[in-house]
Amino acid sequence: MIPFLLIANLVTFGVFGFDKWQAKKHQWRISENTLLGLSLIGVVGAASGMILFNHKVSKKSFLMKFVLVVLIDLVVFYRLLRH
Repeated sequence: MIPFLLIANLVTFGVFGFDKWQAKKHQWRISENTLLGLSLIGVVGAASGMILFNHKVSKKSFLMKFVLVVLIDLVVFYRLLRH
């Protein structure tokens, strides 16, 4: 499980970086739903990408959805630890 989560977080981090790069070039972008979906399995990579690339941090609607994703991840993590 650990290798999967490591890879998922690295991919998610990379996708956030790629989307920021595309935004700077005014080119095709990755949808917010895709970014949020990837955040479900790579929340640490997503948060790191948001901070390091300064990506989506000023968009309140995205941040609200991201907080919901983080809460879902915390609940799932808690449930996995209990079983």
